Parts: sequence; C-alpha cells; structure tokens
Amino acid sequence: MKITMIALAAVMAAGAAQADDVAPGDVQFDEYGAVAASLSGTDGDPANGIKIMTSRAKGNCIACHEVTALQDTPFHGEVGPVLDGIGDYRSAEELRGIVANAKMTFEGSVMPAFYKTSGFIRPGNAYTGKAAKEEELTPILSAQEIEDVVAYLLTLKES
Repeated sequence: MKITMIALAAVMAAGAAQADDVAPGDVQFDEYGAVAASLSGTDGDPANGIKIMTSRAKGNCIACHEVTALQDTPFHGEVGPVLDGIGDYRSAEELRGIVANAKMTFEGSVMPAFYKTSGFIRPGNAYTGKAAKEEELTPILSAQEIEDVVAYLLTLKES
C-alpha cells in the first residue's frame, strides 16, 4: 500500500511537470530567435543532453555538427558549425531558441525545428509517398530534452 501511494505521487508529480511545459505553439521567440523562459520549468541535465545529441533516434546533432568532446561517437557531420566553445559565445536563451527552431534565428537554415508541431510545408511519409497527416505532428524533442541539450551545449567552453 505504501509503495502504491509513493508510485501514485511520482506519477502525479511527473504529470504536473508535463503540464508546466510550454507547448510548441506557445514558445515566445524574441526578435533574434532567443527564448527567454525554460520550456520545461526544470533545469537541463547535461548528461542526458549528450545522449540526445548522439542518439540517432532523438536529436542526432552530431550528424551535422562536430563536437570534439564527443569524439568517441563516430560520424560527426560538417553541415552545421563546429560546436566547440559554443557555451562561451551563446547564452542559454539563444541556444534554446536555436534548438527549438533554428529558422527563427537563421532564416533558411537546414537545421530541423526540434520543438515545432505545425506550419510544415510537406509533412507526411516521404519514403512511401503517402499523403500528409491531417492531425498535428509531435515535436522531435520534448521540452525537457531541449533543456537537456541546452545544458550540455553550455558546458562546451574553450577555457
């Protein structure tokens, strides 16, 4: 009985944390694409940020970006800029905006919008040629995963 109550409290707390997430359509970008407020209301976890950045099932950031600190993970890309030292010259707010939707900062960027659910030109299954989905899409990363990636990026300093 005691374990059940603890489990129920944990589920309720997780639901409350989820309820505090800023919905993708409600993200407030400033004129330069930065996002001032945390999307999840919870500090990011840099260790989880590494997992997201190197996971092909999630962010897979290193498919396009090189990160010297992640050399143990193969196949770093050259499409995007090298991320070494980014924590020295970008703020959490700037990084949050770029990871959520880079096009708000860099018009014409090929970087995917990791926290966007609408406004796509051709959502659908490009591999089968099926028509686009009618329902709203889910974001690639959750609000907390965005915060985790930002927390890791902030650790990438030259000094």
